[in-house]
Amino acid sequence: MGNVSVEAHTHGLVGQSEQIANVRRLIDKAARNRLPVLLLGESGTGKEVVARAIHEANPRGRFVPIDCGSLVGTLMESELFGHVRGAFSGAVENKKGLVELAHGGTAFFDEIGDLPLEMQVKLLRLVQERELRPVGATDWRKVDLRIIAATHRNLKSEVEAGRFRLDLFYRLNVFAIHLPPLRERREDIPLLIDHFLRCGEALGLEPFEPDSEILDTLTSYDWPGNVRELKHCVERMAAFHSEGVLNMADLPSALLNHHRGSELRRLSHAVGEVSDSLPEVRLAPRSPVISIQESERRTIAAALEATRGERGRAAELLKMSRTTLYRRMKEYGME
Repeated sequence: MGNVSVEAHTHGLVGQSEQIANVRRLIDKAARNRLPVLLLGESGTGKEVVARAIHEANPRGRFVPIDCGSLVGTLMESELFGHVRGAFSGAVENKKGLVELAHGGTAFFDEIGDLPLEMQVKLLRLVQERELRPVGATDWRKVDLRIIAATHRNLKSEVEAGRFRLDLFYRLNVFAIHLPPLRERREDIPLLIDHFLRCGEALGLEPFEPDSEILDTLTSYDWPGNVRELKHCVERMAAFHSEGVLNMADLPSALLNHHRGSELRRLSHAVGEVSDSLPEVRLAPRSPVISIQESERRTIAAALEATRGERGRAAELLKMSRTTLYRRMKEYGME
């Protein structure tokens, strides 16, 4: 979909919106020091991408991602801080934890809001004193690392609910970066599509140019899964395209429903403009038992009845091309 500037991909973030430009500026500022950074944003907005960008903008040591949501059970503390030989049954040798592996570099605590309270106490000591104690050890070990934490949760609400420690929140919330959801930077969607298509070529996926109808659907959809959901959608479309022409029907069901809903709203507006001259034309009502497709079918049927079956006039009334009307009629068995 055309060439994009180098700036549109700085720090691994794709986009030219003001929101993403602001995130890039904050990455540059955060990389100048070793203060804790807190990344806030919905799932799929690219929090790990930003964490890696902060690390790589001033690289020191390793970048160690720690998925707090996957740390469960009695071995959680050992996974984080390591253990010494004989600390528990099966501990046959000393083992470094994920935090110690990040010594000299960056520890990225993803979904920090999922960490149990008892582990939050131990993490607080790490943040405050830059030291840890492996399970079974008696001495504390100093570590030099940058701590970046991320969550999709509202930590202030979690604190109020008693699920997150206030003192830990204050320690982590030194430098906060809010990542915008994709629906708030729709102008970046075409650039992201182009980027994911190029990445897909390395996976053997065939690139394609989405037509205007598909592109309009992709840019108007709210993307609750954000950039991650868009990436999976583009890969799916590329996989279908490799088998032939890409059709609207090849889109995931969530986007198809969004497209149908948009079409229905457009039809409603079109019918409303001529309701005085053709009072018998009415948009089929939405109800819990009537699908978007059925509402659209009834609206098309009403337009055909009002124009006495003249498809050209019906298409004009509904503000759609004849080709689109014929396709809809075929889909609904109205030929």
